[in-house]
Amino acid sequence: MIFQTLNGKWVMNERGSEAFVEAQVPGSVLSALLIGHRTNDPFFGINEEETRELFRKDYFFSTEFELIPELFEQEKIVLCCKGIDTLARVYVNNMLVGTTDNMHRTYNFDVKPYLVLGINMVMVELMSPINYIENRTPTNGKEVDYTPTGCSRGNQYLRKTHCMFGWDWGANIPDCGIWRSIDLIGYSLIRIDDVLITQQHDKKKVTLDIDVKAELIRKDHYIIQVELVTPDGKVSAITETLTGDEVSLSMEIDNPKLWWPRGFGDQPLYTVSVFALDMNGNQWDSRSYRIGLRTMSVSTDKDEFGKEFCFVVNNIRIFSMGANYIPEDTIYSFITKEKIDYLLKSAVKCNFNTIRVWGGGYYPSDTFYDLCDEYGLIVWQDMMFANNVYDLTDDMAASVSAEAADNIRRIRHHACLGLICGNNEIEEAWVEWPEFRAHSDELRKDYLRLFEDILPGIARECAPQVFYWPSSPSSGGRFDKPSDETRGDYHCWDVWHGQADFEQYEEHNMRFVSEFGFQSFPSIKTVKTFTNESDRNVFSKVMESHQKNKDANGKLIYYMSHNFLFPKDFESLLYLTQILQAVAVKHGVEHWRRNRGCTMGTLYWQFNDSWPVASWSGIDYFGRWKPLQYFSKYFFAQIAGSIKREGNIVSPYVVNETRDFETRRVKVSLQTMEFRLLHEEEHEVDIAPFSAVKVCEIDYTDLIRGMENSVFVEAEFFDEEGNIQSTEIDVFVKYKYLDLEGSSISYSVIELADEYVIRMMSGGFAAFVELDLLQADAIFSDNYFHLTSKREKTVRLKKSDIRYLNPNVSEIQNRYELEQQLVIRTLKDTY
Repeated sequence: MIFQTLNGKWVMNERGSEAFVEAQVPGSVLSALLIGHRTNDPFFGINEEETRELFRKDYFFSTEFELIPELFEQEKIVLCCKGIDTLARVYVNNMLVGTTDNMHRTYNFDVKPYLVLGINMVMVELMSPINYIENRTPTNGKEVDYTPTGCSRGNQYLRKTHCMFGWDWGANIPDCGIWRSIDLIGYSLIRIDDVLITQQHDKKKVTLDIDVKAELIRKDHYIIQVELVTPDGKVSAITETLTGDEVSLSMEIDNPKLWWPRGFGDQPLYTVSVFALDMNGNQWDSRSYRIGLRTMSVSTDKDEFGKEFCFVVNNIRIFSMGANYIPEDTIYSFITKEKIDYLLKSAVKCNFNTIRVWGGGYYPSDTFYDLCDEYGLIVWQDMMFANNVYDLTDDMAASVSAEAADNIRRIRHHACLGLICGNNEIEEAWVEWPEFRAHSDELRKDYLRLFEDILPGIARECAPQVFYWPSSPSSGGRFDKPSDETRGDYHCWDVWHGQADFEQYEEHNMRFVSEFGFQSFPSIKTVKTFTNESDRNVFSKVMESHQKNKDANGKLIYYMSHNFLFPKDFESLLYLTQILQAVAVKHGVEHWRRNRGCTMGTLYWQFNDSWPVASWSGIDYFGRWKPLQYFSKYFFAQIAGSIKREGNIVSPYVVNETRDFETRRVKVSLQTMEFRLLHEEEHEVDIAPFSAVKVCEIDYTDLIRGMENSVFVEAEFFDEEGNIQSTEIDVFVKYKYLDLEGSSISYSVIELADEYVIRMMSGGFAAFVELDLLQADAIFSDNYFHLTSKREKTVRLKKSDIRYLNPNVSEIQNRYELEQQLVIRTLKDTY
């Protein structure tokens, strides 16, 4: 195999224009215009609207290159396009070599007849996605009237990331371009077409079965060699003669090192390489894969609650803890390895063990799956279908079949891959949403054909050891009560969309909660990136343009009115919505974790943002952690404490998501806002592996009578060494009714070699204490915590966790400069 990349500098022009702009490939129309200063910031103000209109036009990307002589000599040469978005004609030396209509596919065009030795030209003609969906004529009898919230009508007709046409959190900017690598690959004699690796696990032994398919460019006998490199670098190899175009080989691994999800063990990775050799031992092609040795399935066995739904890894039932992952940016060429790594490291820091890749986005890059392998994050992988009614024409069936095969083959060997799901919310919509049910029986049949025939068939063929689930939520398919709480997975939206109180979560004990959530605004730093000062009112046109969920700004005010006093200013309002979000999600997670065994997973909506916007995210577009992200570090801890309060009765709980028996000490106290101790008791509890235990039950009715507004209850959970692992508090009235005094917080900063240590004290109860930096961004060891005693609170800030998003800002050099930047806010400061 000879390889020549065409990535790098290209030029781009609009149809009918001779004005060229330099374009970087992988890249897009919008990235080229932005880098070339040819268009406005699409995220500022209401620029989204004018930016969208750019994609009513057609564009050309072109490049010239000198062909490598060794490549020209190959018997077969393909132009490998790993991502063209979306409607395109591809030319080599002015000759049409192929067309594309699916951004999720890899296209390989045979281009040897069109190449010359010396200088060649490749041009990609991109047609307007907006014109296509607006002018597409529906099949007779299959007219579609439904459009997802915030999305463009007709988006389902194009195999392009749905949320590029907008979503209830996403910008409507249907960018287009060459968004992944484009390369020339030459082959002679033989090409490895496909490699499927399956694992058979026995006691102290794993057998790898490697099935190899080859394209014989020149019919002859060949040798297939498989090489295995263990995590500690030991190498072994086997060979087999290839007489046709397929061969199977097996390798046994004694005393295998098993891969585990984060928190259950290590993530050792083996490398399997496959080589195609001629009979003289010369290599002509190769493939390489990193794999983890593990069994992973999803149990849907019957139990006392109905049918369970949980990941089972190496025979251990895992309670899934994590969030839903959406595209990392609206401009896909701006999605970097560093951005992906930052997000996934944030997940690991907060004790996630699962990530759901949501079906309205795109199939992430290999980098994403490689990092999930390394970090021990189970991936729930949706196929890229969401909240739409699909007309399954023959052309579409062929296109999505190729899309599914391309992507399942690409990701199937990753240790992290736990589940393939057909779509997001479409089965539920056909059963429960009136605007969906009104569509024709033919479209309903198309749903079943696509998600319960075509896609599961491809999944069985391409990834026979990966569990397939037809939809999310679902009870197993065939429109059989997809939102049944006793089986399958569930999307719980009574809180937020249904405007129920947070306590409503406790009315539900689903088997696996794959979506639930609560909105918030981003921080003032993020808001300033898209507003002028005059725009900073949540009902301004600009703020509403950065809120895609209908009437959601009013909904935030509604929930705020139930829980907090009205804030004194705009910044305080932003802060309060973030506190609301964190408290809401925490309430749900803690309830479902206390019901471990019945519920076996909570994935909140949503993990990240694709642009600066009001949304359900725990991390905003610029990577700034909201309170929700900080809270998740504690409510997703493997051994976690929580408080359940029913009126004046308080019950602390400890949840143990480990394989070990644990003994923990819990101290429960009732205090006034001035830290006067009214009641205190200690308990020591034994917690079996994979269980939740109620520590005690305390009725405070008599103790708090007439003092409900001025007391709080605190539960301190200690680790094995006797140190406080976490602290939980609850109050007996809404926060808006608490008698909070102005907190007198004092602090000092100590500088160590690689971190700063912030020591804080307060003279009275301080709620939701926020730490921030004026000009830099930081991830503190703890944030949005409560100061609940005169005892010193220590917060650490690693120097490596300070980020400088503004290149004009000087780096913090010492503790004095940190003190000058440090900003502290509490709940009381917002009134």
